[in-house]
Amino acid sequence: MPDSMSPDILTGEWTQPHLPTFTGEFPAHPDPVQPLVAERQPLDAPSEPLPAQAHSEVVPGTYQYLKRRTFVVVVAGAWIVAAACGLGLYYWWFHALDKTAPVFVVLIFLIVCGVGSLLTAMVNSKPLVSALAIALMSSPLAAVGAAAVLHGVYFCDRVSRCLVGLIPY
Repeated sequence: MPDSMSPDILTGEWTQPHLPTFTGEFPAHPDPVQPLVAERQPLDAPSEPLPAQAHSEVVPGTYQYLKRRTFVVVVAGAWIVAAACGLGLYYWWFHALDKTAPVFVVLIFLIVCGVGSLLTAMVNSKPLVSALAIALMSSPLAAVGAAAVLHGVYFCDRVSRCLVGLIPY
């Protein structure tokens, strides 16, 4: 196979400058009916001065942070709901003959948790909503934990050796 950069294949000189050919088809002076670009008014220019933006005020009774116990309560509440969803979805999946619908609902659950957490994380200056965003993002973990407990119960029903009735050994 010949080298594509060899002088036998390339035509012309490498340092030859490109000179455009002007044919004279364009007018040398602008159209008097249409204003020049510099004279046009921008489309997004306001006709009057913009009002000053109102800055958010810090009210003395509100916190700019979240207390630990409030964070724990919010996350625990979301995890309890997610654990119930995980138990229900695993129970439905385990007893269903056709696994398509339960798996689709699990996918919808994961999408709702992810999108909901991303949307709530975009709220500014609301620490309680930020805690809810963290709880929603980690709620599939709680759902999987509850489903794992139910799976351990189902599995230990069939196996003779289990620790505390949940963990096979």
